[in-house]
Amino acid sequence: MFGRRTMEDVSPTEALRLQASGAVLVDVREPGEWHAGHAPEAVHVPLREIGGAARQLGGVEVLAVCRSGGRSAVAARALAATGIRARNVAGGMKSWAARGLPVVRDDGSPGSVA
Repeated sequence: MFGRRTMEDVSPTEALRLQASGAVLVDVREPGEWHAGHAPEAVHVPLREIGGAARQLGGVEVLAVCRSGGRSAVAARALAATGIRARNVAGGMKSWAARGLPVVRDDGSPGSVA
């Protein structure tokens, strides 16, 4: 299913289910976007740093997310090219929030998708 260069999309609800099963949700947005609101338990790795984080992400399935799905698709493809099992969250955090999934700030208070 996951080839060396294969990347596929998953819905936000599927991403939440996969995250509960051990996948790591990696938010590749810029710091200001992250601080406004992100998915609980997501890991923040801005897109420009994804190459350096690839070694740390090996061995687990990675679900990449951004605001609308474009940057995270780039990140997922880059990770997949290194052999990491990576998927893109279709529609990004905008779609995540539109489905009523939780969006929080670092302190746990309700966040928003900027």
